[in-house]
Amino acid sequence: MKILKACAIAVAMLVAAGFGLVVIILDQDADADSDGGLGSLGGLKGVPAEFRPWINKADKECKHPELTGALLAAQLKQESGFQTGRTSDAGAEGPAQFIPSSWDTWGRDADGNGTADPADIGDAVIAQGRYMCSLIGDAKSSGYGGDPRRLALAGYNAGWNAVRKHKGVPPYKETQNYVRIIMSTMKDFEGSPDLKVTGSGTGADALRKASGRMGTPYSWGGGGPNGPSKGFCDGTNGYLNGTCSADKTAGFDCSSLVQYSYWPKLKLPRTADAQYGATADRPVSKKDLQPGDLLFWAHRNGGIYHVALYAGDGKVVHAPRTGRTVELRTLSSAMPAADYYGATRP
Repeated sequence: MKILKACAIAVAMLVAAGFGLVVIILDQDADADSDGGLGSLGGLKGVPAEFRPWINKADKECKHPELTGALLAAQLKQESGFQTGRTSDAGAEGPAQFIPSSWDTWGRDADGNGTADPADIGDAVIAQGRYMCSLIGDAKSSGYGGDPRRLALAGYNAGWNAVRKHKGVPPYKETQNYVRIIMSTMKDFEGSPDLKVTGSGTGADALRKASGRMGTPYSWGGGGPNGPSKGFCDGTNGYLNGTCSADKTAGFDCSSLVQYSYWPKLKLPRTADAQYGATADRPVSKKDLQPGDLLFWAHRNGGIYHVALYAGDGKVVHAPRTGRTVELRTLSSAMPAADYYGATRP
């Protein structure tokens, strides 16, 4: 089956307003604009467009940060070259090469077409992500040491029982080559930020600074006007898999990213709630949003818990949560839609 390669089509949007002239270029190869909120935009390259939203969705659904879109993409390339019709002598099928017994465990009708089929891209990639996420969890709790991604890949190729038997990557040539190739080719699928901003003005400058930090880790309480810094845990926030992550991670949380992006031209306060209070006298409706506007989400009791910068074309740049990184995402999928509180113009 011939592999379809998506074309990178640049879409330019010009916005002239009080923020100055802003030109936003969004790479549709990175977006495909058909993800329907399936996952973060960008961060991948060299991936066929029809695979991209499902890889992003599988990445988003896993709680383990070790599972990334680039890892899944490199694995798909090694398994099948992104070919949906690939089969093997062992009976493996589809782009993620599931054998029937494994498919019975992990396969689901993820694309909603009424059939769970290992040859369907959506079904296969979501099953791959679910299986790899489980294997990474097994690896992290195994006590075997080493990179849990290597152990998980070995489990995917040779079975977790083989990993357990050898207390690490089994000494099988095929498995060792499989792990080595995927780990070394992940970087080939790691895309640069898919948002380029040119122009001048407060909004353009803030958005440009924020987009330049895409890929920076989230750290609760971390970050500030001078850039990323280590955060802290407060009994509820900053934890990953039961362990405090923030105090070991130099990064941003949602409001420190916003504060950093506007500083020093505009010295916004530190927290999302305070940033809303400082700009609430300049509300903006969704239909009038401009790049650099601040968007807020709140709990039902009214407490604002998240802020993002509008990036144009229905997208935002934000620092989402512990275990993730600063990213470009559709506004509709950034946070629960029901929590959207409103937008302001700094």
